[in-house]
Amino acid sequence: MSSLCKEATPLVSRLLRRCSAVTSMKVARKLHALLLTAPTAEPYTPFLHNNILSMYAKCGALRDAQQLFDRMPHRNLISFNAMISSYSQERGSTINCFELFSQLRIDGDCSKPNAWTFMSLMQATSLLRNWWVGSMLHCLVVKFGCYCNFCVQTAMLMMYSNCGDLGCSRKVFHDMDYRDSFAWDAMIIGNMKNDRIEDGLDVYASMRRSSVVPTQFTYTKVFNGCARLGDFCRGRLIHAHVIISGIGLDLQLQNTMLDMYCSCGNTQMAYKVFNRIDVPDLVSWNTMISGYSENGDGEKTLDFYVQFLRRSCIEPDEYTFAAVFSGISDMPCLQCGRPLHAQLYKWGFEQSMYAGSTLILMYLKNGETDFARVLFNLMSNKDVILWTEMITGHSQIGDGKNAVKFYHQMFQEGYRIDSFSLSGALSACADLATLKQGEMIHVHAIKTGNCFDMSVAGCLVDMYAKNGQLESAESLFFQLTNPEMKYWNSMLGGYSSHGKAKETFNLYNELLRRGLRPDQVTYTSLLSACSHCGLTGEAKLIWSDMKARDIIPGLRHYSCMVTLLSRAGLLEEAKALIHQSPYDDNIELWRTLLNSCVTNRNQEMGIHAVEQILRLDPNDRATHTLLSNLHAATGRWDAVAQTRRVARGLAVDKNPGLSWIEFGSDIHEFTSGDRTRSDIEQLEDELQRLQENMIRNSEEFDDSPVTT
Repeated sequence: MSSLCKEATPLVSRLLRRCSAVTSMKVARKLHALLLTAPTAEPYTPFLHNNILSMYAKCGALRDAQQLFDRMPHRNLISFNAMISSYSQERGSTINCFELFSQLRIDGDCSKPNAWTFMSLMQATSLLRNWWVGSMLHCLVVKFGCYCNFCVQTAMLMMYSNCGDLGCSRKVFHDMDYRDSFAWDAMIIGNMKNDRIEDGLDVYASMRRSSVVPTQFTYTKVFNGCARLGDFCRGRLIHAHVIISGIGLDLQLQNTMLDMYCSCGNTQMAYKVFNRIDVPDLVSWNTMISGYSENGDGEKTLDFYVQFLRRSCIEPDEYTFAAVFSGISDMPCLQCGRPLHAQLYKWGFEQSMYAGSTLILMYLKNGETDFARVLFNLMSNKDVILWTEMITGHSQIGDGKNAVKFYHQMFQEGYRIDSFSLSGALSACADLATLKQGEMIHVHAIKTGNCFDMSVAGCLVDMYAKNGQLESAESLFFQLTNPEMKYWNSMLGGYSSHGKAKETFNLYNELLRRGLRPDQVTYTSLLSACSHCGLTGEAKLIWSDMKARDIIPGLRHYSCMVTLLSRAGLLEEAKALIHQSPYDDNIELWRTLLNSCVTNRNQEMGIHAVEQILRLDPNDRATHTLLSNLHAATGRWDAVAQTRRVARGLAVDKNPGLSWIEFGSDIHEFTSGDRTRSDIEQLEDELQRLQENMIRNSEEFDDSPVTT
């Protein structure tokens, strides 16, 4: 190569030195033209062409490089290596690497492949994630005597890690005579990529015990691992390692530390790290805003966003707004959400799917469904995530009808149905108790292959259980390999609501046998089953077991126990339980007791319950009605007349009755006294016709002869 350089003119030498620094395709072509026209002793030497090849590769001009390569009269190993290296960095061009490698082995003018050849081929295999090709390359590396090359071994480590074979990756690592920070980093990254985060952090610990000093890149990766695990203690320890090592803190490492502390829920420590950053960038600000948002601190999320606007010259992006909207979704929409919505338009992100989905969810959580739908309709490029937000958002606020409606629209418009949209729609069907809709969505889940997804299968169990289809729910539940706790609760709830106490207790015992810990919902189902079946003794045992497991009873637990004790005639125990509970100011508990006092004709206890209710709400008409019934049951007719006069004088504020039916793929709602429906006249005519048919059939039945 030195002899060739000597033959080149000073002009050519200067041009060749420029080749190594060129990154613009336009400049590269100009240099190529100058080199072709410059006087040289050997105008077509491989040395000259190889420099131009490398120049085109750095500029990403693979087509120009390939054309030059094809026209080269003499190609050597360096020419092939330059082209293979260029193709190995582009995911869509990796197949060309192996075509060139085959050509290299056929071409008799070239020497055998060397370490640089195999390094590029390993990189191409990493992009392809093809283990078979990688293992064959491994054999060739050994055959050509390149296995002991440190760079080849490092590339092989990454290749096996990307292919998911950590066993082979570890073997290569242990075969290395010398391991620098790149080799250790390759092992850490490999474990992290394959969700073996604990193993990756163990590799980092081994690295510290060796003589190799971790780099900024190393610390960035291990902080990411701690963030994914939510391991605050280990993250703080690694932070101490960074301080002790005296390594310089670049902005990327500081941002990673911010993310780690926020992911571990320690926003105070994250704020301290943030204050030590000289010039925070947008990633720094977004990480802090997201940290407060994800940890449920809406006020600090908003406050930090305001600080960002005041202290920084950087403009917010769609991720900034998404984090803020997510953080303030539980705050009053009028005070916070709408002003921020205006800022979203000001900065030009009104069509952003990422920010738009969180904005829609914020409106839905605040019950502003009309605003959410208007925003949704204004989105020109709706994606699956946005449709899913509309389905799950309506489902979570109890608007199951619109959740199912949006699901069907999504399906009809040809969007890909995924596990999240299916789960949201099935949850809506469970709450509405609409079996036909649920069965249709179950068919969609089977067709799309999502029926085996844990969340979808669990929602199917819940839907069938709440619709009373316990056999279908059982069939699906027992197909789950390791059902989550909420799906056990769905099955228990299905049994208990249908009075199947034996099945409820059997399933509960199985749950305990598998080592799962029951929660508040579990005990609600157990107590509900006892209440339905009148199992007072069993309910008391369950109540004691719940307290022994340090589970604090909630209102629903007390409601089940009060109902059970009252129905069993244990009125004193029911009264004592209400007084002992933190819910002694709950009208429904006292009304349950009062209702049983009427049944059991217990005047004294009933009067006590009435006093407690009227203390909380003197105008409660339902209580006066029950008191009138109590007086009637005990024969105090004068008190009956007086109580009824008081009840008539109270204002009545009742919620209108509501019902719905399934017809085809639609859900029709009916509200008592509602005459706003467009088909109200047809409905009244149909009801009149049905009523006449019933009267006529009743008369025919009365006139028919009685046979014995």
